Amino acid sequence: MSNINFVPDDYIQSNESRRANLMCLVLFSVVMAGLGGSFVTIKIRQRACGAQEMLVNKKMARMEESIKKYEELQTRRKEMMRTALTTADLLEPVPRSVLLASLTNSLPPGVSLLRLDMIQKEAPKAAADRVAKTKYEAAQEKGGSDSEARPSAEKGLETRMEIEGIAPSDLQVAAYIEHLGNSVLVDNVALVESQEKKIDNNTFRQFKLTAMLSKEVHLTKDDVDQIRAKAQQSVYQF
Repeated sequence: MSNINFVPDDYIQSNESRRANLMCLVLFSVVMAGLGGSFVTIKIRQRACGAQEMLVNKKMARMEESIKKYEELQTRRKEMMRTALTTADLLEPVPRSVLLASLTNSLPPGVSLLRLDMIQKEAPKAAADRVAKTKYEAAQEKGGSDSEARPSAEKGLETRMEIEGIAPSDLQVAAYIEHLGNSVLVDNVALVESQEKKIDNNTFRQFKLTAMLSKEVHLTKDDVDQIRAKAQQSVYQF
């Protein structure tokens, strides 16, 4: 016996259409819900990233300000160190009266001083270091790294002495040079010239010496008093 379907085909097609439409609506709702959730998640992450970016920017601003203050302090410290070194270089490590007393104490019998010139100038190495420092600072301003132009920390002034005097003979001149060489105040003693000169029918040797004041001189009060006390026995009074 054959089955007879009493449901119209239009009704069946209508139900299938409704089911298909409902399925599409559900799928569309799921997709839209997913898109909406993704959009909300992205917005939340954007806000979180924006807040974190603002926090990082504030930290960077504080760091830049701290670095700027540090650089200012470093520049001020360098200026203060430069001023202190210049002041220390300009100060006389040994009073001239004490130096003259020491030179007088070293005179052998019969030897007299005629002239003493003291010339203070920048040491050659200090001048070279200053030029190198200028080049290094220029390279630093340009952002370069010139390791060969990096300046040395050594700098200072040197005091050169020119000594003129008369002696009975070259033996006394040699003895005076030896005495100066043994002095803690004088370095690099050198004879420039020694020539014969007559004074009141007496023959003398007029000599010229050059010497450098020692850079590492540390005299105590007792040393100064001793030098001056010994100088009181000479023609110079201090």
